[in-house]
Amino acid sequence: MQQLTAIILAAGRGTRMKSPLPKVLHPVAGEPMIIRILKNLKKAGVTESRVVVGYAQNLVKQVIEPLGVGVYVQSSQNGTADAVRAAQPESIEGDILIINGDHPLIDGDEIAALIKTFNEEKQDLAVVSCELKNPKDFGRIIRRNGDLVTIVEAKDASMETLKVREINTGIYIVKAKVLNEYLPQIQNKNAKQEYYLTDLISLAIEGQEKVQALKTKSKKIAFGVNSMRELALANKFAYADNCRKLMDSGVMILDPQHTYIESTVEIGSGSVIYPNVHLRGSTKIGSFVVLEPQCYVVDSTIGNSIQVRAGSYIEKSKISDKASVGPYARLRPETEIGESAHVGNFVEFKKVKFGKGSKAGHLTYLGDAEIGEDVNIGCGTITCNYAVDKKKYKTKIGDRVFVGSDSQFVAPVSVGPDAIIGSGSTITKDVPANALGIARAKQTVIEGYAERLKKKNEQE
Repeated sequence: MQQLTAIILAAGRGTRMKSPLPKVLHPVAGEPMIIRILKNLKKAGVTESRVVVGYAQNLVKQVIEPLGVGVYVQSSQNGTADAVRAAQPESIEGDILIINGDHPLIDGDEIAALIKTFNEEKQDLAVVSCELKNPKDFGRIIRRNGDLVTIVEAKDASMETLKVREINTGIYIVKAKVLNEYLPQIQNKNAKQEYYLTDLISLAIEGQEKVQALKTKSKKIAFGVNSMRELALANKFAYADNCRKLMDSGVMILDPQHTYIESTVEIGSGSVIYPNVHLRGSTKIGSFVVLEPQCYVVDSTIGNSIQVRAGSYIEKSKISDKASVGPYARLRPETEIGESAHVGNFVEFKKVKFGKGSKAGHLTYLGDAEIGEDVNIGCGTITCNYAVDKKKYKTKIGDRVFVGSDSQFVAPVSVGPDAIIGSGSTITKDVPANALGIARAKQTVIEGYAERLKKKNEQE
């Protein structure tokens, strides 16, 4: 197998972003740009990736080094050719793909197809091009009889040349021996005194190497992020692409323009996604699930035939088949909802195992709790799990327990199966199976008290 090495240029600061964060770490559809690019390059068949860093290099290294990529430092910003030199291409064999770290919309399959064409046509050097309706400041591809002659930068182009719509995307494919022969010949005789990688084209043509521009129909491949506005556009395109792929697999997305699903999310066919839903991270959703508007789900697993009603927030939790959640429920990390269970409106769970068929209809907080099967949790129930010693304690409630409204469980405490907790109770001791647990002050009724109080107030 031919070795394919990618050199990703990610040393720039991105001053037009006006952000303290390095440009390549800004997120697109939930992932830093550089991570999206590395994943797509791996999909394209890249066997080694070398990332050239510069500005805020320590931050960038923290993000990319865990992926096993090579990190190379460009000590000063002296142009794109200088950045490529920093990646030590002299130690590379085979083919080299050079790409910018701020092009988050590249597609792995498309890159693979371009590399295949490069090899089938036995080219030595290729620049990837595409046509744009408004080429703006992109360098223009100049051809003669269909062959690439040169690349003219927009600032150096004549009025006639500026009419050319085929542009340089900034992506290059080159044989390692060709790059290493001509890269040292690039000079900085220009206004900025920088070393431009585009000079590689003219040098290789003069050296009678086989050089061509590989034209692609994709416009996204040329999309670079240089401002917050362009970052917003990149997010829009990426989310729309994710929605298209899911819809093609049988997921019903009612309003793709206002639905935000990251590429790492899995959704089964037959599920329905309403507008303004956010699905992030390692979330997995089964079939025939309905997610109503304004739901936010991150790193969670949702089974089959589940309804998540409007406004619910689910984080690092698991929901089993046929359960229902919300509206306006919050499931915090390490929560597991059993099959056919119901979590209603304004209910918050944290680190709770909620058994099959159990119900918590409304206005309830359960934290650090194990709830059995077919349990009824009444309105206003609270587990008091956080103690004055700043430790958290567990509440255990057995199968088929009935908990009356406005009950509190002062953990650690256990309730046995089939027990009943009277409404308004504060349970501080264990309740055995089949027992009634009730703990509230004795009611006192004073006849005529309100009338006497009224007369007293009138006399004063």
